[in-house]
Amino acid sequence: MLQQIYAIPPHPYTYELNKDFHFSAAHYIPHQEAGKCQQVHGHTYFVNVTIGGNELDASGFLINFTFLKKLIHEQFDHQMLNDQTKYFNNIDAAYFPTTEVVARTIYDIVQAHLDTLHHRPQCLQIYLRETPSSYCIYRPKKLLNWQQEEQV
Repeated sequence: MLQQIYAIPPHPYTYELNKDFHFSAAHYIPHQEAGKCQQVHGHTYFVNVTIGGNELDASGFLINFTFLKKLIHEQFDHQMLNDQTKYFNNIDAAYFPTTEVVARTIYDIVQAHLDTLHHRPQCLQIYLRETPSSYCIYRPKKLLNWQQEEQV
């Protein structure tokens, strides 16, 4: 079993949950400055999702681990990310399927689901590893804003 420690920013929540999983997907970056990444290629992405909250649901979970994985895995596993036009496009760089944009997209999907839950857990960060030596961490600004408010 692979055990990893992730940098997690301070947060105001009683509970912090982390779920690791992976998915395999292909993509390309439609920009001349992307070099070799302009060509279709694939990765086995490794994802860590961090959720925080103060209350548990009726079954005693912040969120069920299985559901959390299913939320992302079914969207992206064995997919061509560029074909996922609900999330990505080949026109606007803010929606090219780069590691940064994929991490932000995973955050958006997870948080949209969490927003439907009565106990309102929050996605604190997405850690997305694209290769053994390359990864991105996405943290929402609202968490960063909380840290700034605490310092005042």
